[in-house]
Amino acid sequence: MSDSNRYSKVTPVSWELLQRDARQLAWDLLKKGTWKGIYAVTRGGLVPAAILAREMEIHQIETICVSSYNWKNQGEMNVLKKPEGDGEGWLIIDDLVDTGGTARVVRDMLPKAYFATLYAKPEGRPLVDTFIREYSQDTWILFPWDSEGQFVEPLVKRVNDTK
Repeated sequence: MSDSNRYSKVTPVSWELLQRDARQLAWDLLKKGTWKGIYAVTRGGLVPAAILAREMEIHQIETICVSSYNWKNQGEMNVLKKPEGDGEGWLIIDDLVDTGGTARVVRDMLPKAYFATLYAKPEGRPLVDTFIREYSQDTWILFPWDSEGQFVEPLVKRVNDTK
């Protein structure tokens, strides 16, 4: 089964939901103490990291550049930019932990950092320290930066068109 066929469901995440979940994550992380800074896992972690940085008043933001997805197909893991240090006192922020491939690579680079994501799936969940929502492994999460709003025919018209 190709990677793109392993998703039987699609769940769109709106900008409003993403911001609400990121603010909840910030609230949860503030209860755990103070942080030296944030490592945003690019590209998906950039937007959540920006929201967390604002809400937590963190000004030190770095990136870890890892690429593995081409739309729904997960391929070879490419580390494009590595962090310095072991991550002690730092947050790692990503949008999602799916199969855990990216998370394993990032954890190996920053073993002492605290890893937080907005969303988690069962295969990757053990690799992060905290997350806000869990989705099934067969759900493709459609982030707002990967979509645009458009008109959709009412269901009744779509059903009648197939008869």
